[in-house]
Amino acid sequence: MELGSFSVSLAVKDIAVSKAFYARLGFAEMGGDESQGWLILKNGDHIIGLFQGMFENNILTFNPGWAQDASHLESFTDVREIAATLRGDGVELTGDTTGKTEAGPASFMVTDPDGNTILVDQHR
Repeated sequence: MELGSFSVSLAVKDIAVSKAFYARLGFAEMGGDESQGWLILKNGDHIIGLFQGMFENNILTFNPGWAQDASHLESFTDVREIAATLRGDGVELTGDTTGKTEAGPASFMVTDPDGNTILVDQHR
């Protein structure tokens, strides 16, 4: 199962303060909209998302269709196929939008045995 690019989505209290902190660690802005409370930062192959006021806890995020450098993959496992496989294995999905369309953007979440949220979020 190919999950696409990986990043950590961080729930932050003050996006400007967090952006400045991660800049000191070598992260540069690669996307997002600070005025809307979200930014995507990159350092080499490492990607983090900063999200202010959007969710309570940090989230492990996978993006089918994207390579780690945020380029589009020609071939990838569609999020609907991933969701169907997990459902078939008895994994409970939450926030599941994969049944609303046959192609394109969709997402779902799962919770691991330790309570960590995993988001599988396809943008194309």
